Amino acid sequence: MRRRTAPVLASFAAVALVATLAACSNDSPTPSSSTAAAAADVDVCATPSGKASDAVKVSTDLKAEPTATFDKGLTSSQTERTVVVKGDGDELEAGGSASVSYVVFNGTTGERIDAAGYDGGVVPTFTASVDSLMAGLAKSIGCVTEGSRVVSVIPPADAFGTTGNADLEITADDSLVVVVDVKDVVPSKAWGADQPAPEGLPTVKLADDGTPAVTLPEGDAPTELKIGVLKKGDGAVVADDATVTVQYQGTKWSDGSIFDQSWGRGASSFALSGVVPGFAQAIAGQTVGSQVVVVIPPALGYGEKSDGNTAELAGETLVFVIDILATS
Repeated sequence: MRRRTAPVLASFAAVALVATLAACSNDSPTPSSSTAAAAADVDVCATPSGKASDAVKVSTDLKAEPTATFDKGLTSSQTERTVVVKGDGDELEAGGSASVSYVVFNGTTGERIDAAGYDGGVVPTFTASVDSLMAGLAKSIGCVTEGSRVVSVIPPADAFGTTGNADLEITADDSLVVVVDVKDVVPSKAWGADQPAPEGLPTVKLADDGTPAVTLPEGDAPTELKIGVLKKGDGAVVADDATVTVQYQGTKWSDGSIFDQSWGRGASSFALSGVVPGFAQAIAGQTVGSQVVVVIPPALGYGEKSDGNTAELAGETLVFVIDILATS
C-alpha cells in the first residue's frame, strides 16, 4: 500500500526515527521472496547478552529518560542486549508490535543522538520483525516483556551497514547503543465490536488468528471509494496525519488474488502520508481497535495504467481489509 520507498531521514526525532530505522520498503508493495525468506530466517528472540551490552550502565527509573554510561568505542560482533529492568507484562512476540520509548547513542563517540517517548513526546510503535524494523532494533525488543527496559549494542551490520549514515554522522564503523522501554504490547488483531456486514462490499471471514478471507461480490468494480466498518474499536480516533500500526490484506478486484498482506510477517507501522490516498482515507477518522474493508479505485490507488505508469498495480481496483491496532 506504500506509494514510495520510505526515506532515510536526517533526524532521530520522535516521529522520524520510525522512518529512519525502519527497513526500507521496495517500490513494489509486496516484498520479494528473497527478502521475505531472509527475514523469516532471523530469530529476533534469540538475542544474547554479552560483554558489550553488560558494560553499559543504565538508570532504572522508568518514569524518566534513561541515562547510559559506557566507554567510547563500544562495539560488538553481533547485536547484544541486556535486560536492565524486567517487566511483568505480556511478552512482545516475534512479529508483534509495542509502543516504545528509547534513547540512541553513537557507540564510537558516546554522543547521544536523540530520544523519543519521554516528557510527553510522541511514543512510536515498533514491530519486532526485521521485515519492518532495522535488524538490530528488532533483535533488541523481540520477546521482551511489557514494562521492561533493555539496552542493546548494535554493530554496523545490523544497523546502517557498510555505508553508515552521513546525515546522522554515523560512519560505517560506528555501532549504536540503544536503551528501549517496552511500554504497551499491541494486540495482533482488531478487537472492536462486530458491526453489520456493509451492503454491496466484499464479505470477510476471519481465521482464529484474525487472518481475513475475502469474497468479492459479482459485478463490476465500484468507481468510487467504498469503506465499510466491520469491527468498531474503542480506542483513539486516528488523525489525518497520524502514524499507525495495522494488520492488512490487499486483494485485486480483477482476479481475487492477494497481492500483499502483513499477516504471517507481523503488523506494519507507517505514516498515512506515505500510503496511497484511498488507504489513508479508509483509516483516518476511524478508532483504534477497528477493522475496515475498503474498495479503492485506481484514481485513489496506483493510477490508471499507461505508457508512463507501468506500476504492477496500475489500473487495478484494490480491496483492503485493515485492522487498526495503534496510532501516534
